[in-house]
Amino acid sequence: MTLFTDMQKNVLTERDVNMYSPLSLAFLGDSVYDTLVREYLLRIANMPVSKLHSVKVRLVCAEFQSQAYENLLQCITEKELSVLKRGRNATGNTVPKHADAVQYRRATAVECLFGYLYLLGQAERIDKLFGIIIKNASVDFGE
Repeated sequence: MTLFTDMQKNVLTERDVNMYSPLSLAFLGDSVYDTLVREYLLRIANMPVSKLHSVKVRLVCAEFQSQAYENLLQCITEKELSVLKRGRNATGNTVPKHADAVQYRRATAVECLFGYLYLLGQAERIDKLFGIIIKNASVDFGE
């Protein structure tokens, strides 16, 4: 992926990044992850936006991100695991209609990790982890 080519301009130290709450990191990470999914879909399929959107929704939903959480556990560092746990254990006020609390917390953890890595300027690591997630995705554009 090429999304974060000039990301190094806004890099924070690990100490600075750790000052943000897990939900704040997830707030940013949601956007990072969503943008990666959109770019990925656009690159693999030139089709109407409505179809792209339908597939995107399936790849950013809490259920899918919860599965991504499981896939990431096998290939992350201890620091990244710590960030995942912070995100998973963060207390939010809402749970979406189409997910249970466990799925939602795991999805928040994934988003937290992506926000954390983004603020650290670790574009290559983001790309690697996103590649692991998307490799395990079943992308079906339907009819």
